[in-house]
Amino acid sequence: MSEAFRKLMAARQPVPTAITVPVGVMSLHFQLYGVSDLKEKRRVFAPMRSIWGKQPEVAVAESGDFDALDSAVWSVVTVGGTPSEINARLDQIEKAIAQHIDAPVLEVHREIL
Repeated sequence: MSEAFRKLMAARQPVPTAITVPVGVMSLHFQLYGVSDLKEKRRVFAPMRSIWGKQPEVAVAESGDFDALDSAVWSVVTVGGTPSEINARLDQIEKAIAQHIDAPVLEVHREIL
């Protein structure tokens, strides 16, 4: 390696690398019927944590109506390579939730960050 090339390499500024990962957030508002206490409410939504909470790219949490016995708001957060991958993953999760959770979904809100 020539001395001129070494000087150029030494003088060059390092380029900062930033990794931006798209994040998808889906909030589901559920209507509950016949729930008499918070323990029973948690039991209705136990599959949310046991099925989707164990996946490495998905986080699930109750995010609203904590003390209400007639409704619940749960949020699902996932990461992916592209926004289209995230939307496809959220579609799969939404369909599976409809099959496993015995509560009608009143509203779904999605956002890609």
